[in-house]
Amino acid sequence: MSPQAAADPGTSLVNGQSRADRAHLWWREASGSVADLGVLVPIAVALIVSNGLSPTAVLLPAALLYLVVAPVYRLPVAVQPLKAFGAIAIAAGLGADVIAAGALLMGVTFLALGSGDRLDRIARVFPVAVIRGIQLSVGLLFAKIAWGLVARPQPTFTHQLDQSAVQVAAVVLLVALLILRRHVILLVVLTAVGAAFVASASTLTLGPSPITFPSLSWDSFTTAAVLLVLPQLPLTFANSCLAPADAARKYFGAAGRTVTPARLARTLGAANLVAGALSGMPVCHGAGGMSAHYAFGARTWRAPFLMGLALLVLALGAGAGMADVLSAFPLSVLAALLAVAGLAHILLLRDLRGARSWAIALIVGVVGVLWNLAIAVLVGLLMAVLLRPKDPRPV
Repeated sequence: MSPQAAADPGTSLVNGQSRADRAHLWWREASGSVADLGVLVPIAVALIVSNGLSPTAVLLPAALLYLVVAPVYRLPVAVQPLKAFGAIAIAAGLGADVIAAGALLMGVTFLALGSGDRLDRIARVFPVAVIRGIQLSVGLLFAKIAWGLVARPQPTFTHQLDQSAVQVAAVVLLVALLILRRHVILLVVLTAVGAAFVASASTLTLGPSPITFPSLSWDSFTTAAVLLVLPQLPLTFANSCLAPADAARKYFGAAGRTVTPARLARTLGAANLVAGALSGMPVCHGAGGMSAHYAFGARTWRAPFLMGLALLVLALGAGAGMADVLSAFPLSVLAALLAVAGLAHILLLRDLRGARSWAIALIVGVVGVLWNLAIAVLVGLLMAVLLRPKDPRPV
């Protein structure tokens, strides 16, 4: 096998195979590409509707980062909104200027952290049990968000079925996705997108929405630093640098070694400089998103390339009407996607051995989802020192 084929797990599947086989490969990658929409859509909708961000500016940073991920990592590395950052910004009703200032601060911080290999060296001191606890916390968080979407629907979502119908549809879709996975997910998502476009057809406007560059001040930076950046920093370090690098090695073996904490910090840092400059949505590399992509068939650069291209087309071709389209996206589909992604991420714990490793992972996961992930990680590290679990390998 050539070096290029070894670097790209999908190459050997294409060379010398029939057109039908090639079509199957692209279908599989396209199916995996849409698996993480359950995280992206709810936060994007809220930032657009509640915080007044431009739909084009919200989608464009995610699109560009996905298109960067494809050649840089050659694997389905996920792109997600900064979840704690977004949740606080939405709850506090912060304006575009403060959100932009926070994105710029995140960008500068992670570009600095990603310089050299210091993050890679820091990652080596984290026991596997602590990393698995972080991944458990994220999986449980996905399940919690999925439940919230169907039990307490956000008022920003419009043109939805009544709550009982949404819950029944979510359960049916969840079962279907668990059983059939990549065979049906693309059809489900395309049907959902079509339904959202039909529901918003009367107000649909083509072309990009206006992008307003931020008006930055000392107050906007200080507010962003205290309210948005400080709570997000430990979460991004744990779930966007450490955990995705570990998951990449777990899923892709030798090919996953290109996904290092330092490289992830640099790519998400650069993307947030773009997001801040455009008054857009801050983004990261979520470990749960990688599990979602993998669970539904994504194995190569093709999945992030396809998702990046789709988001780019939507941002520039229909951004002016995307507020209504995204708000009409069926909640049952988002909830089912999130639940399956959460389960896939939790299953990473299967390689843990010994009661002490399991105890650390469970404590980190539960404390992380119920209280604070940064505190959970500190508790896990303390337990690792006190209990000295015999992990199967160092991180």
